[in-house]
Amino acid sequence: MTTTLDRTANRALTPGLPARLSLTPKTTLAGRLDGAWWPRSRDLTAELPALAEALEGRWGRITRVLVNPEHWPVVPHKVAATGHVLHVGWFTEQDPDKVILLSYTTGRCDLLVIPPETEPASAARLMTAAALPGSVLTAGSLMSGEAVADRRMREARSSEDAWDAEGGAAPALRPHPAAHPVVGARMIALPGHTGR
Repeated sequence: MTTTLDRTANRALTPGLPARLSLTPKTTLAGRLDGAWWPRSRDLTAELPALAEALEGRWGRITRVLVNPEHWPVVPHKVAATGHVLHVGWFTEQDPDKVILLSYTTGRCDLLVIPPETEPASAARLMTAAALPGSVLTAGSLMSGEAVADRRMREARSSEDAWDAEGGAAPALRPHPAAHPVVGARMIALPGHTGR
């Protein structure tokens, strides 16, 4: 029996998970970003087809993708998508936290790229911030702002953990024995006495 391997078959064409994406609502307020994308890995060959498919309804067929290679270990020249090929280019001058997608019909779409290893709560904050209509924040400023917020939250949690480890409260105050001379005594009702 002879086995033939087709090394040109693209594993990205197999059905996978949908792209995690947040887009700005259609409005007249133009911002610096059109939304955010949270890929599951740093493999453009595996991630770009789902992104192109998710954007097709709103932006038309994506034909070109531009990235900064700082966060992508391999930048392929071409990536097979459903029914067409994405041409991928890279520019070191481009914001490393952004991907630019080009379509013949609609033009350009700029998305914040949230690193795959980002915690879900942080990613949710970033996706919301990047999709605000008319926002003047850049991808880099959103990422650095989230890094500061994340550091502050970790410091606050560390302080809370230390507080809990030390008992979580100041030592309980003990009353002075002279202040309550009958502490621990039992009240016994006398016969014929109402207790008022």
